[in-house]
Order: sequence, then C-alpha cells, then structure tokens
Amino acid sequence: MALVAVGVSGGISAYKAVEVVRLLQKAGHQVAVVMTRAATRFVGPLTFEAITQRRVITSQWTPGANADIEHIALASEAALLLVAPATANTLAKLAHGFGSDFLTSLALATRAPVLVAPAMNTHMYDHPATQANMATLRARGVRFVEPGEGYLACGWVGKGRLAEPDVIAAEALRIIDPPRLLRGRRVLVTAGPTFEDLDPVRYLGNRSSGRMGIAIAAEAAQLGADVTLVLGPTSLAPPPGVRTVRVRSAHDMHGAVSAARATADAIVMAAAVADYTPAGGAAGDKVKKQDGDLTVTLERTVDILADLGRWREGRARPVLVGFAAETTDVLAHAARKRESKQVDLIVANDVSQAGAGFEVETNIGSFVTAEGVQTFPLETKTALATRIVAFLAERLAATPVATVAP
Repeated sequence: MALVAVGVSGGISAYKAVEVVRLLQKAGHQVAVVMTRAATRFVGPLTFEAITQRRVITSQWTPGANADIEHIALASEAALLLVAPATANTLAKLAHGFGSDFLTSLALATRAPVLVAPAMNTHMYDHPATQANMATLRARGVRFVEPGEGYLACGWVGKGRLAEPDVIAAEALRIIDPPRLLRGRRVLVTAGPTFEDLDPVRYLGNRSSGRMGIAIAAEAAQLGADVTLVLGPTSLAPPPGVRTVRVRSAHDMHGAVSAARATADAIVMAAAVADYTPAGGAAGDKVKKQDGDLTVTLERTVDILADLGRWREGRARPVLVGFAAETTDVLAHAARKRESKQVDLIVANDVSQAGAGFEVETNIGSFVTAEGVQTFPLETKTALATRIVAFLAERLAATPVATVAP
C-alpha cells in the first residue's frame, strides 16, 4: 500500500479528480489530496475528505507547530505526486520552479515520480508557452497523461479535455506498482551522440540529444530490468536507478558495449554513433587557420550494431534492437539494415519530418522486423520507448532468465 499525493488545480474538470481518488483507493492505496485555492471554487474540500478520511490541504499557512513543514513531510512519504487536472497556470509554475502555494512547494520538495494530467482550452494547450512548459517538465522526467479530444466545457471542440479517470488511475498505478515483466533481465542501452575530436578544441558531432535512449532505459528500469546505459555527451540527466557509463567517442562506446554485452538479455542501440572519425586520431595541438582549404582524412569507425549481430551468431539472446534515422526511402533502408546487421528490430524514423527527428520531444517510429512493418503515429518519445520495451519483454518471455553469460 502506497501513499499518493493528488494535486487538484482550478479547472472545471476538477470534479473528475474525485473518481481518480476513488479508483486509487479501490486499488488499495492511501490518498492525500492537495487543492489549490482555485480548485476549491469547483469542488469542495469536504468531498475529498469524505472519501479519503484525511484532511484536505488547501493552504501552506495552516496554523500549527508543524504546518510550515507539512509539504516536506508529505513530499518524503508520497510514492507519487499526481496532478489532475493540471491547468496551464499550474504547468507554468511547475516548469519554472515556483513555490507559491502548497502544491507547487510540494512538487519542488518531493523526489517521488510526478505524473500530470493537463486539462484546458485547446488554444491554451496548443500555445507555444504551454508546449514549452510541458517540454521542460518532460525533460526533467515528469510523466504525462495526454488530454483527450472532443467537446470542451468552454464550448470549443479540440484537444484539452482531461483524460478519463480510469486512464489517469491506470497510469498512476503503473508507476506505483509497475508490472515487473523484465525482473531478473539485464538490458543494455546506448544513447546520445558521439564526439570525434579533431584537435583539443574542435570535434565532429551530431544533433542527437540522447532523449530516446534515456526514455528506453527509464522504461526498462521501471519494468524491473537491471539497466546499463552507455551515454554519449549530452546535457540530459540519466534516469534514476540505472547504471550509467559515460563515453565520448565511437571507439569509447564500442568498448563499453563490448564489455557489457556478454551478460545482456537485450541490447538497444539508440545512440547516434559516428560513422567516421579523423584518421590517426585527434591532433595534439589546435589546428591553426591557414591560407587555402584544409583537408581532413576520415576513417570508418566500428559498426557497433553489425558487430553485435556477428557476435550473436544467430542466437535468440540477447535481443538486438537498432535505429535507422533516414531522410529518404526510410522503410527500404531500415529493412536492409535489419537483415544485413542480423538484428531483431529496427526502429525507423524519417528525421526530415516535423517532430520526428533530433532535439524534439516526439517521434514517428516504424517497427521493422522479419515479420513485417508496423508504423505508429506522432507520439512522445516516452510513449515510443514503452512500445520498444514491450517488444523486448515479449521476445524475452519465451527465453529463460540467464544465470551465466551466453
């Protein structure tokens, strides 16, 4: 039994939070409700108190010896902070670190997972400021229950309606007590770019942020896997609960993957590894500007995914997953890559499409396997990571948990 802190902010859909709380309790969990001042204009605190049998927190200025640190106590005890509904105003406060009321102070103080369910007018939801705030929160690891589309309370039709209570509760329960489909499994994930140094100042790199691979590592850990993340240079933080190996170059990444592959049940090569590196390595001193052109000779790096395919020699384990970021003939290139590199799945995406390339929160992925192709719509990278890890779990379900290296 866990304690869930449910934050209710001031939107018309606040009444749906009552059913969310009831569903969490029905699943056996305790619920502490925190309401913003605006939320109490839509639903009375007494309603929540009646079903939770706990005092509803509506202010951080409640008199009492311990009132001023109550948000710290709840932050320490809660297994999850769920904000439903999350208005545009609340999202902005969370993204920018405001602590202007009990709910936002709690969000700053807690180290529990945070799940938010936005609800607002469709134009407010689509506004660049709201989208930027959500992107900021996602980058920090906050999870979202996407709003639904349809008739809104304001009379408009579009995206922004609070997700249904059973959908919100199901996602909350998955975070609190996730299915341990990968318990006892070892998953190796690579993420981010590689940097190939030209000299002590310059390098060849690419635009990968590492967001996709980090999301995969987080999802695998959530399902109980023992995860090793080999992470190239990126400003994004690795997810908690995973073993992280920092690398810089393609050579470094190949070495880290080779060292960990023998005990892996699954390997996901989500990193954007350089195909070429300066021949002979980086210059010892900064290359000075000179008259005329500069010629740099490049040599091929080791194709890590192909090397893994050859090493596996047709065995069922580890499950191998690669990525194909293409701009033309995406599925044809991905199919050839899957076959030539002897892997189980290629996740193909057309990086020329808006919202499907580097440095964005979303992706449009196609699964290319020996059985065929399955294409998914534009979705968050977290959602695509869930699909990829589900593929791993399905493939591994038919194989015993290894006690020794393959």
